[in-house]
Amino acid sequence: MKEVVKTHVGSYAVVIKDDKIALIKKARGGYKGKYDLPGGGIEHNETPLEGLYRECQEEIGREVKKATLLDTTSVTFKWQMTEDTIEDLHHIGILYQVELDNENLKEDADGLDSLGAEWKKIEELTKETTSPFAWYALTKLGYK
Repeated sequence: MKEVVKTHVGSYAVVIKDDKIALIKKARGGYKGKYDLPGGGIEHNETPLEGLYRECQEEIGREVKKATLLDTTSVTFKWQMTEDTIEDLHHIGILYQVELDNENLKEDADGLDSLGAEWKKIEELTKETTSPFAWYALTKLGYK
């Protein structure tokens, strides 16, 4: 078994409306099966905001109307990447409170790592069913 060490930096949207939060269900990766914030890796030559705008379009099919920096956070964990590889990931997230152009979310999978987006009732979410970044954002905003 080999182990790879990786650092991943991404921008993530915290979209809350009427005690619901816009989340995607992860199709793969270290958070597979969990609800996560829309967002992802910042590409070469992108600013964090440009990455946020692109990722929101890709994962939830919406344009960002307004984005305000909420916080930055990170988590380190190991996960089984392939049958013979464990990834030791340092995941750094730049979290933004976001207002969207409208509330209709893209419900179909993006073909990458999202199984689709949906509005989830905040009261029904647990630490076990959400990614560390989603849980951190809810805690930071006083919902958990």
